[in-house]
Amino acid sequence: MPSWRPARHEVPVGIGRLPGRIAFCPVEFGHVIAYNLVHQQGTQGGLMIELEIQALSARREGLLVEVGHFIIANGFTLQRQRLIQDPHGILLTMVVRGSARKKRALEAALDSYERIISFEITPFVEGEERPHFAATRIVKNYVPAPRPEPEPAPVGVSQTVAFDEIQPATLAAAPAPLPRATGATAEPAPRSEPEPEPDFEFTLPEPPRAPAAAPEMEAPFVELVPLGPDQAAVDKLLAKLGSGHTHIMPHVLKLAQSVAEAARESSLRLAGQRIGRWVAERKYAHLGKLDLAEAIEQIGVPALEALIEVEQEGSQLHIHHSPLCAEASHSGCTFFSGFLEGVLGPALSSNEVTVFPVCCCSYGADDCVLALSD
Repeated sequence: MPSWRPARHEVPVGIGRLPGRIAFCPVEFGHVIAYNLVHQQGTQGGLMIELEIQALSARREGLLVEVGHFIIANGFTLQRQRLIQDPHGILLTMVVRGSARKKRALEAALDSYERIISFEITPFVEGEERPHFAATRIVKNYVPAPRPEPEPAPVGVSQTVAFDEIQPATLAAAPAPLPRATGATAEPAPRSEPEPEPDFEFTLPEPPRAPAAAPEMEAPFVELVPLGPDQAAVDKLLAKLGSGHTHIMPHVLKLAQSVAEAARESSLRLAGQRIGRWVAERKYAHLGKLDLAEAIEQIGVPALEALIEVEQEGSQLHIHHSPLCAEASHSGCTFFSGFLEGVLGPALSSNEVTVFPVCCCSYGADDCVLALSD
C-alpha cells in the first residue's frame, strides 16, 4: 500500500513500488486523513467516540452495577459517572467511550432495561457541563404572591371569641322612685322608652404569617483540574511496608486524607502501582507468565484479599466495604486499580493489564466493581 510523507509547505507525494522502479504521484491531504480513519476503524473495530448517557430511574440500589454491565457487554468503557437524588427520582449520568458502530446496540440495551424510565445519549464534549434532562428546575429570585386579606365579618353574624377578649359591661345605678303625691291625684308620669342596646362587633386578630421558605439550591458540580502525584507522600507510604503489605491500608487512608484534593487520585494510583510491583517481585515471581484468567485467580484475588474483602465474578472483582470509598465521599478505587496493574502486569505476556472502574460505593453503589482486560 502506498505511504504518504508530506513535508511542510509542500504538496504531499504518494510513493508506490513497481517492479524495477519507484513511481511518485501527488495526492491530497484528504486522502491522508481518510487513510488514517480507515486504519483506525480496522484496528479498533470502528471509529472511537465518547458519549454522555443521562438516565432517570425510580430506585438507586444496584443501578450503577447493572447499567455498568450493559456498557461493558456492548463494548464500551466507563470514563466517569455521577448519581444524584432528585424529587423526580434517581438521576444517573455516565461518560463512556467505544466504537461508533456499537452505539445503536447500546441504545437498544438501555431501552429494554425495565429500571430506566427514560434516557438520552448525546456526544460528550470535554469542558461542557450539560444539565440533566430530568432534573427539577428551580426558579431563581422567586417571590410568592401575598396572601389575600380576609373579608370583614358582616354585622349581626356572631363569631366565637375567647372569654378574656370580651370587654366588661358597665352597670349604671337605677333612678330613685318619685315621691307619692298628697291630696290631689297626681297625673302619672309618662313612661320613657327603653334605649336600644348597642350592637357589638367583634373582630378576630389575624394570625401571624409564616415566612416563606427559601428554595433549596443544588450545589453546583465543580470538576477539579487533576494534578500529578505527590511523590514525597508516596515515598513515605512505601517506607511503611517493611516485610509485608497486609497492614498498609490505614496508611493508604491517611495518604488519601493528607494530599491535595486535585492530586488525590494520581497519588493513590501511583501508590497502588508501586505496592503491587513490590508484592509481585517478592511473592509471585516464581509463577512465570500466565493468561489473564489464571493471573486474576492465582495472583490478583489472593493479593487483594490481604488488603480487603473481595469477590471474583469472571473478569470482574467486587470489593466490599472499602474504607477509601465511603458514601457521599471521594472514590478510592484508583488505588485498587493501580495495585492490580502493578501486581498482575509482570505475570502477563503483554506486561500490562487494563482496569475499568464499573461502579463505586462513593456514588451510591452497593460494592466497588473493577473490570479487568488485557
